[in-house]
Amino acid sequence: MTAVVHPCDVLALASAVACAKAGLIVPVLVGNKAKIESIASSASLDIAGFDVVTAAHSHAAAAAGAELARTGRVEALMKGSLHSDELLHEVTRPDSGLHTERRMSHAFVVDVPSYAEPLIITDAVVNVSPTLEQKRDIVQNAVVLAIALEIRDVRVAVLSAVETVNSAIPSTVDAAALSKMAERGQITGAKVDGPLALDDAVSGPAALEKGLSSPVAGCANVLVVPGFEAGNILAKGLILLSEAAAAGIVLGACVPVILAGRADSVATRVASAAVALLLARHSPPAVR
Repeated sequence: MTAVVHPCDVLALASAVACAKAGLIVPVLVGNKAKIESIASSASLDIAGFDVVTAAHSHAAAAAGAELARTGRVEALMKGSLHSDELLHEVTRPDSGLHTERRMSHAFVVDVPSYAEPLIITDAVVNVSPTLEQKRDIVQNAVVLAIALEIRDVRVAVLSAVETVNSAIPSTVDAAALSKMAERGQITGAKVDGPLALDDAVSGPAALEKGLSSPVAGCANVLVVPGFEAGNILAKGLILLSEAAAAGIVLGACVPVILAGRADSVATRVASAAVALLLARHSPPAVR
């Protein structure tokens, strides 16, 4: 997979080299060429053979990367040291040429040591307060990712604070609607249930104690959060407090977009590239 990498620091450049050595990507570096070469030299990073596309500043680098993806020169985008908003602005522009029929969303793939299988958490990065229609796309994007990761039985829990529908808690109403939409074929490829509180979704004893009987309760592998804040807290809490390993990917664009956090390690960025590669191999651009 050919991927744009926007490097301007040692960590971003080291990640590009590590991903290339792992056979995950063929990097195309975008940024200030002289600075890239200086960083590589000072850190003893071998970037010989990597294409470098010169960009004067971070905004120009984001635009150049989006254009390379639009024209088909690269198959993925990986953020380096520029801000996520800069890259997302170029990718989500109405004229970017990178849109599909679904809204773009972000998903974390999280390996929690105490849980039996990986968890997909969405959306904790892109959509701040999504509408019901946008949540439908967020769920479907996550299902596509789960299938690309070869998860055979995709079980989606739409989370809220409680497991009963309450008009005073709008996320419970949306969750119930999404569950019904899955029954009616508006969401495909997964079992969907909600509203479910977090304990209902991932704890069999908790679901049993509350009398919840569904193919999702107690054994979810996709967690759809009510909004950006809840998702961000949940994902970071698992990563920092449960020693979970995580990878992140933007879904719903014509190419996978890797939004590495500034605190993400090389290992996390390599894992994200592996997820992007699986997604790119699974889904043709028209439906990714």
